[in-house]
Amino acid sequence: MNARDKLQAAYEIAFFPPRIHRIWSDMRRNSNRNPEDLIDLLKMALTLHQALPEYGYASHRALKRLAIYQANARLFGTVSFLRNILSYLKEPFHPPATVPPQWVRDIGLPEFGRKRDVRSYPREYFEST
Repeated sequence: MNARDKLQAAYEIAFFPPRIHRIWSDMRRNSNRNPEDLIDLLKMALTLHQALPEYGYASHRALKRLAIYQANARLFGTVSFLRNILSYLKEPFHPPATVPPQWVRDIGLPEFGRKRDVRSYPREYFEST
């Protein structure tokens, strides 16, 4: 997994509830393939919930998007859940005071909780094979 994919995965774990639900379900079934990588991603995800950096970030738009993600994640109790998963794994972690500036990127998340209009799907979904 390259650095960009790892950051994308950390954003999804931190701010996309279905992703963290899938991880927790896999943990309960003991079907995680790379536990060391998972622990790193969980720590990155928890770090993404820290205070926003004052300087050194990519763009104002990226900073604003991260702030919105952080605010929306509070509705689902994501921070507590991530802490509880790390304590379940017996992994000590003390996150830094702020998000590392190089992690503030304008990363989009998959759609969540919206019904899609059928007309927005590509045509091949409806063609018979």
